[in-house]
Amino acid sequence: MRRNKVTVVGGGFVGSTIAQRIVDAELADVVLTDVLEGVPAGKALDMTESTPISRADSRATGISTAGGDYSATAGSDVVAITAGFPRKPGMSRDDLLRLNYDVIKQVVEQIVKHSPKAIIIMITNPLDAMAQAAFRLSKFPKHRVIGMAGVLDSARMSSFVAAELDVSVENVHSFVLGGHGDDMVPLPRYSTVAGIPLPDLLPKERIDAIVDRTRKGGAEIVNLLKTGSAYYAPSAAVVQMVEAILKDKKKILPCAAYLEGEYGINGLYVGVPCKLGAAGILEIIQIKLTAEENAALQKSSAAVRELVTVLGL
Repeated sequence: MRRNKVTVVGGGFVGSTIAQRIVDAELADVVLTDVLEGVPAGKALDMTESTPISRADSRATGISTAGGDYSATAGSDVVAITAGFPRKPGMSRDDLLRLNYDVIKQVVEQIVKHSPKAIIIMITNPLDAMAQAAFRLSKFPKHRVIGMAGVLDSARMSSFVAAELDVSVENVHSFVLGGHGDDMVPLPRYSTVAGIPLPDLLPKERIDAIVDRTRKGGAEIVNLLKTGSAYYAPSAAVVQMVEAILKDKKKILPCAAYLEGEYGINGLYVGVPCKLGAAGILEIIQIKLTAEENAALQKSSAAVRELVTVLGL
């Protein structure tokens, strides 16, 4: 039986951790790529040598793409793109826009050439704009280009809620929509603890503090690390999406998807609830928003549109 194959583009902390998690979970064989010589091969070999201990039969391969050769990635079912320049302290995601667009352009050309049936998961920031870039450049159908955003932001919110209430993270389900940036839209009304709506458990001021920390979650980690950005939570978010796709779980997760009228937004990648399965995005779920929530979502989408407009997408 044919094994699933996932290519992870970018062998830094995010990419290598995604690869490790996929191998450990036996979701697929993994090809890890990077422009650096030796680094992806060394990391893949290290992963492979850990498999007798983790009891995982998935295989990891690492290749350098410095010369532009992506042939080892051919036939990938999913391609997760982390390649790009990292955000540094004081740098907004918007600052990365033009810098990372050129990177994505080169990568997507190779994906189309070698894996024309793949599903693309975009992780590179600014995420929503880069997802839109991958969609336009690849000319793939919209359901096969997805941005990883809401899963990560929702996980951050859930971790803060669990700590605040001193409950298991398994009890907490948070919901964050909108662009992956300072204007993201955490939805306390749709966030629950063991099925109980969050507003029934916490006063407004505590919820507001959690919402604010969620919006600043990535920046908080960047400021603590000084050099580098988050990778444990982002990698876990990507792998949850990969699992939903490869196992055709039809799982509803908040992802950046190309909207064509949903939520009153047209022609733009924005974070919304999506049903993920073997074909990628199987359905965009539309939930009822209050006037205040909708206004926040429209503001968030407007921030994404500004970036997309700059790139002419």
